[in-house]
Amino acid sequence: MYDNILVPTDGSRGAESAIARALDLARTANATTHVLYAIDESLEPSQLDAAARDELRSQSEKRGRGATVQLDEQAADLGIETVRAVNEGIPYREILDYIDENDIDLVVMGTHGRTGAERSRFGSTTERVITHADVPVMAVHLTEDEDLPEHGYGMYDHVVIPIDGSGAAERAAAHGLSIAERYGADVHVIYVIDTTTYGFVDAPGSIVGLLKQGGQNAIEDIAADARERRLPVTTDILRGVPHEEILAYATGVNADVITMGTRGQTADMDGFLGSTTTRVVRQSEIPVLTTN
Repeated sequence: MYDNILVPTDGSRGAESAIARALDLARTANATTHVLYAIDESLEPSQLDAAARDELRSQSEKRGRGATVQLDEQAADLGIETVRAVNEGIPYREILDYIDENDIDLVVMGTHGRTGAERSRFGSTTERVITHADVPVMAVHLTEDEDLPEHGYGMYDHVVIPIDGSGAAERAAAHGLSIAERYGADVHVIYVIDTTTYGFVDAPGSIVGLLKQGGQNAIEDIAADARERRLPVTTDILRGVPHEEILAYATGVNADVITMGTRGQTADMDGFLGSTTTRVVRQSEIPVLTTN
């Protein structure tokens, strides 16, 4: 499934949650886990003299080494091979460079930092990586007071796969099916009829009928693949605001991961990410695996 899994970390509890999920995936796939701490050079105050800058960098490097050693120790308990790195630069660029230079095929990132400002910054880094990475990225958005299991999660029981007929969504679905197959999880394939596209909630029945048929066709391709893998699969066609319907459905089935393509069939974009994916990543308390 995966050979090299990268976990960028800022040493926060949110990042620890990403580490736990990455290690569990690495354990099941017999993959090498890479942990990267990127020292953000843009945060150095310009008024500092050379000695103060050196001291600040030394403290950052020490914190980075501590964060990477922590993962190394956790991985060793599970018999997982690890690679540790502490780099300096703009975090999302360092992460993207590391992906290219080390044959990474999955990134698992937390979305919380230590303080309010750092939460925003780390979340922004995650979104930039999702936008530009050529490999799937799992965004783990968890609260700092959540109890973490001692050795990984091992709890992928329900995988939700929203589909819209786009290539990106189909690629994300393939990863979702692989995870479901590895863990023996139930697969839920859904299609959301976006009535907001027409500027009113109650779209004409004829249009809804056409959209429903298109959704059924898109769903069936993924569902058929799940059945070939002998996975339990359910399908649903929903109607409403896409990100709201996806999040409500995923919560309702106790989903453990949602897969999303970063660019859907519509032209509505929020920055570089598709607007639906952006909203799901930002609002979901369930891990979201994205692909370009």
